[in-house]
Amino acid sequence: MSNNRSEHNPHNHDSHDLEEERLKKWLKRGHDRQFREQMRAGTRLLQERKPKEALPLLKRAHEIQPGDMDAALNLSSAYIMAGWHKMAVPVLEEAVQRHPDNPRLWINLGAAYLGNPLLASDDEQVRAITAFRKALQVDPFAPSAAYNIGLIYVDRDERAEAIAAFQLAARSDPGDMDARRMLKKLSGDGDTGGLSLHPTN
Repeated sequence: MSNNRSEHNPHNHDSHDLEEERLKKWLKRGHDRQFREQMRAGTRLLQERKPKEALPLLKRAHEIQPGDMDAALNLSSAYIMAGWHKMAVPVLEEAVQRHPDNPRLWINLGAAYLGNPLLASDDEQVRAITAFRKALQVDPFAPSAAYNIGLIYVDRDERAEAIAAFQLAARSDPGDMDARRMLKKLSGDGDTGGLSLHPTN
């Protein structure tokens, strides 16, 4: 009687594992290359102040590598520059969970929470201040964080808090003429209208 039992061939198993590993490496190289291309092109458009054109590229880059800090930062910056602040919030909230020690992410999150400063609600202002303060906890010299806090306090008619924030901004960056100008105006009765947040990226 013939024996029809199949026998396990370890060489076939090893060959299959090797092919699968090669496929994974090939796919990863393709994804990495696509990520770099999308990031490079999107970042260039962002630097050219073309956020809406940059968004599809930066969204794709973020989809490929959602854990990449620069991808989250650039995508959120594009949303904020385009005026779509609420779209940036979930991107940044996830990013600060992954990278809590990056002050730029917290600064962008503050700007995203605040939205249009002229239309911001009390809750949005408070959330923005909290995010900007987190940036300062990570880096006491975080660019624009203290200045932006000062502007919010000006809108809230909280003069003492605004002065303290602008003093911190001036100490952190002696070249910040906007902060010094605000301190001068708050010390007198100068007009503080027409102000905007410092750039976030």
